[in-house]
Amino acid sequence: MKKWILRGIASLFILMFFYFLFACGKKQVANKIVAVSRGDIQEKALAVGTIDPEKETKVKSTIPGIVAEVLFKVGDPVKIGAPLFKISPNPTPLEYVEARRSMEIAEVTMNKLKADWERQMQLFKRALVSQSNMESVESSYQEANLRYKTAMERLELLEKGRIHMSNREIDSIIKAPIDGVILSQNVFQGDPVVPLTNYQPGTELCSLADMESLRFKGTVDEIDVGKIASGMDAEIQIGALPDTKIGGKVERIFPKAKKEGNATLFDIEISIGKTGGQTLRAGFSATASIRIRDRKQVLMLPERLIIFDNGKRFVEVPEGEGKGEQKIRKVEIQTGLSDGLNIEILSGLKEGDKVVEKPPREIK
Repeated sequence: MKKWILRGIASLFILMFFYFLFACGKKQVANKIVAVSRGDIQEKALAVGTIDPEKETKVKSTIPGIVAEVLFKVGDPVKIGAPLFKISPNPTPLEYVEARRSMEIAEVTMNKLKADWERQMQLFKRALVSQSNMESVESSYQEANLRYKTAMERLELLEKGRIHMSNREIDSIIKAPIDGVILSQNVFQGDPVVPLTNYQPGTELCSLADMESLRFKGTVDEIDVGKIASGMDAEIQIGALPDTKIGGKVERIFPKAKKEGNATLFDIEISIGKTGGQTLRAGFSATASIRIRDRKQVLMLPERLIIFDNGKRFVEVPEGEGKGEQKIRKVEIQTGLSDGLNIEILSGLKEGDKVVEKPPREIK
């Protein structure tokens, strides 16, 4: 008998559990009510990119050799003409032998022509040689003398890395081509240097740029590029400075698109205005919101409340204020500008009208 009583009690608890579970599952969440209000709406285009110098200069050498000394540190500001690298000549044995032998041959040739010129000068003073012959011999001697000096200077440059000629110091020190800040260093002491020639690009030693002239360089989707024009205002958000927004203006839109995955993008450049004392660094990731058009103090609703049906737009409004289940009817509206969150209401509603926001459907 007790056994049957226990079984009955257990069955009753099970039935009560499923009853409350079913009742709770059927409980409906009340609809929210949102009122039509007034506010400002801006249509914007989003560009994604980085902060970069307007122009970055790559420093290369026209002199082959080995880096003997680095005269700066990355991040240093430098003036045009400031020394950056000292290059030590590193000729091959064949180059060195050829340079020395060329100098010796030029010296022998010069000494022979000098002796000829001295003999001809003696004869010229006795009027035994014509003026034209004397000038021809003197010209040959002067040419030989210049060839000897050239060969000697070439050998000295290979040996010492510097020479002095015509009141000018010629050396193997690489100097800054512009005023700027050192952005990167690509070679270090002891590294070989390949010179820049017409046939080879040469070794990139370092790069520098004017950090007072920065640009936002990024891409914008093809959907928005037709709405953008040079001179439009933009607001730049730096990823590393989340609390800082910097103003700018669209400066350049590239005419040719490029593909990235399945997206078609256009390159864009935005000049940067006042930074508000913030220090910007080359390579900062950033996003730019480009203001296309805006509306001031217009009727608006959250765009999520709009129902699209057969090319028309509707909202749901409550009908009556009685107790019990609330009745809802659909009202057709006309919409205007959207910023992705809110949308302008052109007709169909007035300020203060109430719109129903149904709860999101549960995923089963």
